[in-house]
Amino acid sequence: MPKEEWGTKRICPTTGRRFYDLNRSPIVSPYTGEVVDIETVRRRATGAILAQEAKASRLLDDDLDAEDLIEAEAADDAELDAELLEADEDETVSLDDLTDVPGGEEEV
Repeated sequence: MPKEEWGTKRICPTTGRRFYDLNRSPIVSPYTGEVVDIETVRRRATGAILAQEAKASRLLDDDLDAEDLIEAEAADDAELDAELLEADEDETVSLDDLTDVPGGEEEV
């Protein structure tokens, strides 16, 4: 459990490593020695979150487009299958015309 005198846990914007601000103002990263501007960090984090959401939305739209394409192809395949079945129904073959096809095993 962190102690109150350690302050708030922060993330160094340069290294991405975590540190406590020790309740100091301005906040200085112990890793780089640079002053950490909290507002800049918040804007970057918000921008990154918005970019991730936009990317996820585009991926979702792409997935929906792909599903529509798959459904259209399935409908085309179903129509082709129906046409082939209709063509097969027109052809009749007598049993005398059928020949026995040998199986994979030889009879002894």
